[in-house]
Amino acid sequence: MRVLVTGGAGFLGSHVADALSDAGHQVTVFDICKSPYLRPDQQMLEGDILDYKILEKCLKEIDIIYHFAGIADIDDCLARPVDTARINILGTVMLLEASVRANIKRFIFASSAYVYSNYGYFYTSSKQACESYIENYSQLYDLKYTCLRYGSLYGPRSDQRNSIYKLIKQGLENGKIVYHGTGEELREFIHVWDAAQSSVKVLGSEYENQYITLTGNEKMRYKDLLEMLKEMMNNKLEVEIAPSTRKAHYRVTPYNFNPKLGLKISCNPHVDMGQGLLQCIAEIFKEINKDESSDFEMFVGE
Repeated sequence: MRVLVTGGAGFLGSHVADALSDAGHQVTVFDICKSPYLRPDQQMLEGDILDYKILEKCLKEIDIIYHFAGIADIDDCLARPVDTARINILGTVMLLEASVRANIKRFIFASSAYVYSNYGYFYTSSKQACESYIENYSQLYDLKYTCLRYGSLYGPRSDQRNSIYKLIKQGLENGKIVYHGTGEELREFIHVWDAAQSSVKVLGSEYENQYITLTGNEKMRYKDLLEMLKEMMNNKLEVEIAPSTRKAHYRVTPYNFNPKLGLKISCNPHVDMGQGLLQCIAEIFKEINKDESSDFEMFVGE
């Protein structure tokens, strides 16, 4: 299949692009800047999701769209409500319009576990609006779709917008992690590799016009995550749990009652959380310690 991945230069999008290529698909990455992860067997197109003429050009000879472009961080959306509506919602509608005209076989949308939650504010509102528009386009034009509701992702290629990345980087740089919350916040972390593999799996016809939740296999409280990181860094890491006034994030579950139920896919075999965290520590350590010696070695063993 010929697949276009919008936002394919980003954290999740780049991994999904790789998983699609590994599965034998012809992948074109579309993003506002060139992907640092672009493979020789992938094509790159640079452009703005709000430029309709570019979208029309990108969709020529494309069968499937994976739509990841947009503002993906809850706090960024909270600080930029107008940009969130313009990029996330309008950008998606423009892509849907171009998809209908190009006779796209499936529109696969990167939604969120927050989509029918009372948390997330403008981020949640944008995902709700996009899913609603996708449903409308399907009803009016028979556009096949799949909405992937991702949970808490972690893994290589993440950045400061990712919670696990922020905690690990803070610990490596400062020898201390200050976590704002109660520590009882519960998450089903999913490694980005597992999420990418499951994202390819939904190309099966049984996932047409479905809502799929992609989260991890195990529930973990933040206080247990912090304890794991402390032990992995030879107990030389100081951990502090401080009060938080943030209301955008959920404590135990993002779900609120809503009749639009979705399926859930679990990736088996999957990346073990401990191994995944070690991988993150190694990558972030290398990133912040590129060309100079430092005292960070105390955290990674003696």
